[in-house]
Amino acid sequence: MHHESNPIERPALYVVATPIGNLGDLTARSRDVLAGVDCIAAEDTRVTGQLLKHIGSSAKLISLREHNEREAAQAVITRLLAGQAVAQVSDAGTPAISDPGARLVAEVHAAGFKVIPIPGASALLSALAAAGMRSPRFYFHGFPEAKTTARCKEFTALANLPHSIVFFEAPHRIEECLLDMAQTFGAERIAVVARELTKTFETIRRGPLGELAAWVASDTNQRRGELVVVVECAPERGDDAGDAAFDSVLQPLLAALPLKQAVQLAAEICGGNRNALYQRALQLRKDTQD
Repeated sequence: MHHESNPIERPALYVVATPIGNLGDLTARSRDVLAGVDCIAAEDTRVTGQLLKHIGSSAKLISLREHNEREAAQAVITRLLAGQAVAQVSDAGTPAISDPGARLVAEVHAAGFKVIPIPGASALLSALAAAGMRSPRFYFHGFPEAKTTARCKEFTALANLPHSIVFFEAPHRIEECLLDMAQTFGAERIAVVARELTKTFETIRRGPLGELAAWVASDTNQRRGELVVVVECAPERGDDAGDAAFDSVLQPLLAALPLKQAVQLAAEICGGNRNALYQRALQLRKDTQD
């Protein structure tokens, strides 16, 4: 099944990316490796079993889940010691990214065996590529906390990062997650919700978080399937966007206090540049009076 130019190495652990939906995204190299190895460590043997059936692979499957990762790693190392080639896959996409598998890779390295990545589909990179964010840097966070209080605390800690932030989220939590994001990152912060990537009902929508939260809340179809949320980096302090980001704090303070006090308090609350906030406050006051 494999090309002579690219034979299966033994012993070695192959970390193989599988499609995240569209089976056309299984590369020729991934197909050859999955058909040529002796054994495959899979997150869900039923899911991977379907893929192996599709490509005609008869490799043996072993289960690699979060709760049995240590035992599974030992079973894999035993096979490597016997001179076998083992592949590791997750249910979809690139293994060990917000999935079990990182411990297996670490233990294979520690045992002195070769680890060979076979690149392919990745929900994280697909979402980023389709997001069009202005920062060239990104921070991958994975799944946020499940409970609102912990989640908001988490988002608040990330709100001022100068990088795009990538989250995975479960369909039953996406509605409240986006509402919490709008509240903590700010309703005007640009984000992208990417749903069911590469699948029939793929949806990619970009806009302010407040708008995205309202859209998902009003359409139950957007609360189905796999989701990736990419949030744009924090606005640069001192530019127009940065100044405008503090309006929700400045406006009520300006209504209640003299200008200087309002600016001082806003600077303490937001950590913003005082001169920039002062200029913004003058502009807001002028707009109110016009």
